[in-house]
Amino acid sequence: MALRAFYNEIKALKVKELPAHLKPYFTVAYVKNAGKRWVDNYHAKYIETDSVDPIYHVCFGGMALSYLIALPEERRHLEHQQQHGGGH
Repeated sequence: MALRAFYNEIKALKVKELPAHLKPYFTVAYVKNAGKRWVDNYHAKYIETDSVDPIYHVCFGGMALSYLIALPEERRHLEHQQQHGGGH
């Protein structure tokens, strides 16, 4: 929903007006406040309600992160295998 509201804000702007409109969103203070709001909302939604979801978030997030970290090495391995005609 936040993306839809943001889109509705910027769709009426001209291209020359867009950088001036976006500049306040990229300040250190705004990013810190946005991070604090996210942590507060996450805590209220999952931690205070004794939900099991944070465990899932850690497990699946860790799995996705390990996949992304290993992906370049796997791609190099597959490329080497294809170049040298390696079968199994």
